[in-house]
Amino acid sequence: MKNTLLLLLVFISIPAFSQLHIGASTPVYVKNQVLYVTQNINLAASSNLYLRNNSQLLQGTTGTSTNTGTGILSVYQEGTSDNFEYNYWCSPVGNPTIATGNTSFGISLLNRPTSSTAVVPATALPLSNYNGTSNPLAIASYWIYKLTNANNYSQWVQVGNATTIAPGEGFTMKGTSGTDTTDPETTGVSNNPGSAQRYDFRGKPNDGNISVAVGSGNASTLTGNPYPSAIDLNAFLMDPTNSACTRIAYFWEQDKTTNSHYLSAYRGGYGTYSPGVLGSNGVYVAATFNSYKSDGTLNTTGTTSGLVIQRKYSPIGQGFVIKGNSNSTVTFKNSHRFFYKEGSPLSQFAKSSPDKTAVNKEEQEKEKEEEIIIIPHIKINTIINNQFTRQLALAFLPEATDGVDPGIDALNMDQTLPGDVSFWLDNGNYVIEGVNFELTKKIPLAAKAATNTTLKFYIPEVINFDPSQNIYIYDELDSSYHDIKTGTYEVTIEPGTYTDRFKIAFTNVTLGVNDETKKNLFISQDNSNKILTASNPNNMVFKSFALYDILGKAVITKNNLKEEQNYSFSTSGLSSGVYIAAFITADNEKITQKVIISNSGKQ
Repeated sequence: MKNTLLLLLVFISIPAFSQLHIGASTPVYVKNQVLYVTQNINLAASSNLYLRNNSQLLQGTTGTSTNTGTGILSVYQEGTSDNFEYNYWCSPVGNPTIATGNTSFGISLLNRPTSSTAVVPATALPLSNYNGTSNPLAIASYWIYKLTNANNYSQWVQVGNATTIAPGEGFTMKGTSGTDTTDPETTGVSNNPGSAQRYDFRGKPNDGNISVAVGSGNASTLTGNPYPSAIDLNAFLMDPTNSACTRIAYFWEQDKTTNSHYLSAYRGGYGTYSPGVLGSNGVYVAATFNSYKSDGTLNTTGTTSGLVIQRKYSPIGQGFVIKGNSNSTVTFKNSHRFFYKEGSPLSQFAKSSPDKTAVNKEEQEKEKEEEIIIIPHIKINTIINNQFTRQLALAFLPEATDGVDPGIDALNMDQTLPGDVSFWLDNGNYVIEGVNFELTKKIPLAAKAATNTTLKFYIPEVINFDPSQNIYIYDELDSSYHDIKTGTYEVTIEPGTYTDRFKIAFTNVTLGVNDETKKNLFISQDNSNKILTASNPNNMVFKSFALYDILGKAVITKNNLKEEQNYSFSTSGLSSGVYIAAFITADNEKITQKVIISNSGKQ
């Protein structure tokens, strides 16, 4: 059966069609509804299908798209109004052609709405102009880039105003300056109130299987939601046929207070989404350019927080980065599409859009009923030199192993920061890690510093996890535990990389070193003779000795210690201060003690 529409219609109930043909010069208007078409859509010449007020188009096609026609689908999305800030996009439409199938996109298909159906095409500014405007809508084509299978920054490809962005390819686009008070829907929401810029995407609706190339070795590809409907991001990432990617999505976040086009001045990074398991709400951690107070609120050095951005249902136009683990493709399918209104609890674009926050009470209650899987996890914040905060998430999943689990463990995308903290997993840096909870586990962290760096650890959030469970930072340097759930641990480290010093722990017990062993080794500092001595009356066997300064730098090391009753190490030439003496037994037990070295000669 084919349905032919010849009139201007306002759908007031949920419409569904086996096939949909819209006749020549015929407008169809869908308001606040889902339009479901089981098979293909034919848009005859000069026909128009308008999706308005959170309306979405879903199709049930399996395989490749058979949509045809030179008519257009029109759908809105809002991006930033800051002409210095990137959004990552993926178009829901392509160039309208009579041929069957999906087509490529370019910014010439973007428009400024002047009424609910009328538009003025956006102007693509020449490459020499870096700043877009809202009214008239002018887009700086210089900032239109795409990225496929890239391992370094130089592999971004400038697209400009060319219509060469393939279906499923993401693209970058900076926002606009100024305001546009036009209210095309007469709903009290303007095109650009100064906080968000509305774009009208017009073209042939994308449909069916859309494949995107990915590359081995964690190569990055910018992609996104390619449909005029929301997608269940978990369904896409966890699809068994999409094993060529790591099943993690990364979202660009940028500090709006930095008004510069120079790369060196950017303050931004990638928020990270891990689906965990198919039916869950996932786990999201913010980018690192912000700094947070101990109560989890922002310091004055940051203005935007990724903490509140929800990612499970990617709205229309949302772009994101995925990483590949083999040279192959991943495929978006109509089975991944989902009617979920943007502005609802689990769907946001880069920022919350002003006209997409009103969701009625009935819908909210329905969403609460459906959101039944909340992954237990804790957020771990580390304020680095009081400049920015690295946020990590430790998830507790019975499906997780001690190795890297696709769709659970998320690689760190921002590894060029001069100072950073991450999970240390399989010799790699991760910002989300999943574990099967055990009280005795210690979860390794990696810390790096280009200069003397202060780290301040604390827990801002505990989600769906035992509220009575203690959480500590274990510092291997002096075998100390520090409660970061109710307090903080602040420590300064010297330049270097530390992969075996800091760990997340759940119980304050030094495993393997009993009190009796500690009592049988006597460590002392003889400042008069500038010698550190250790008495070993029971002839315990030690493998090594190290003396660390307060920043964790080893200033004395000695391996292959013999079985002796007394050891002595010269401390001549060391600066006065507090040090940590550490002996390692043949059974890998560690015995540590603080010592004070003074050059004054006083003991």
